[in-house]
Amino acid sequence: MKNNIFTSESVTEGHPDKVCDQISDAILDEILKEDKDPRVACETLATTGMIFVTGEITTTGYVDFTNIVRDTLKEIGYTRGKYGFDYETCSVISAIKEQSPDIAMGVDRKKSNDIDEFDAFGAGDQGIMFGYASDETESYMPLTIDLAHKLSRKLAAVRKTNTLEYLRPDGKTQVSVEYENGIPKRIENVVVSSQHDPDVDIEELRKDIIREVIKPILPEKMLDENTKYWINPTGRFVLGGPMADAGLTGRKIIVDTYGGVGRHGGGAFSGKDPTKVDRSATYYARYIAKNIVAAGLARKCEVGLAYAIGVTHPVSIHIDTFNTSSIADEELIEIVKKHFDARPAAIIKNLDLFRPIYKQVASYGHFGRDDLDLPWEKTDKVEELKKYL
Repeated sequence: MKNNIFTSESVTEGHPDKVCDQISDAILDEILKEDKDPRVACETLATTGMIFVTGEITTTGYVDFTNIVRDTLKEIGYTRGKYGFDYETCSVISAIKEQSPDIAMGVDRKKSNDIDEFDAFGAGDQGIMFGYASDETESYMPLTIDLAHKLSRKLAAVRKTNTLEYLRPDGKTQVSVEYENGIPKRIENVVVSSQHDPDVDIEELRKDIIREVIKPILPEKMLDENTKYWINPTGRFVLGGPMADAGLTGRKIIVDTYGGVGRHGGGAFSGKDPTKVDRSATYYARYIAKNIVAAGLARKCEVGLAYAIGVTHPVSIHIDTFNTSSIADEELIEIVKKHFDARPAAIIKNLDLFRPIYKQVASYGHFGRDDLDLPWEKTDKVEELKKYL
């Protein structure tokens, strides 16, 4: 019997890094409303009293960066100066330039009657992208990150509904699960840290968060007398958000994906249009892995795709089912090649990615979202794949 404990964390939408992700994706979404083929690589920095937006954007549309920034901050909940950050009074600085023509040359190929529409352009950059799925949850996500995200969303909900009116936007959660032979057995410990009003009693806060956030989310059968709860462990979390920590787009890539389970290519998602395979190919790798697991070909599956700039087809495809499949990984690769077209143009068309759908996934994870209708979460290849059982 092999036992081990694995931990994943999540952060709320008010965390400074997530603030930046949401601003970058809000800008991308606004551009996609006007331009169906832009080139966007938008980066945001947040610090005390200031939002700095930079990057490379080529578009035929117009967006008001300042208003997008302020609207996003207001929606998150930074609405009062005493929270350490205020959407009305913070400075917004923009330094945007156009995409490099050397990069555009690899993506913006001219179409002709002699070329397949999916060979019309190559990958926007080189890189390696990974997708993962597991049957340990209904969302085909690792249990640790699934629960951590649900706790973060609940923490934000009780703040926004004034159920716990003394909470403020910044917050983090963390869940540690004990596994026995790869199967989730029990929850070892839970960590919740939330920014709060300076006058709240810390013991009251701890009891309230256990009652209003933790208990409604965590499965009771996985909690026991040895489960530990760490609520604001230092006892005080008044100073938060960009005033306490500088935020940056793309700095929570493990939170965005699988909570540390499986490999990670290293590329961030937010602020990037779908010609960037950092984003689109990672979504597609998840789509492939999820369909393989949902079809019953494996209990766990990791898919890796590698690209070269300007090249249409992946330069390599990797699959690891962690000894949970009766089909050899090499055979699964051939099955994937037959049923999934991983050329960047094909990914974009098949998942319909040139749409303003990205701000909604800039917090609480890009995968396993049962609250959203995301194209890369579809299991529409299951029936095709079941014949290989």
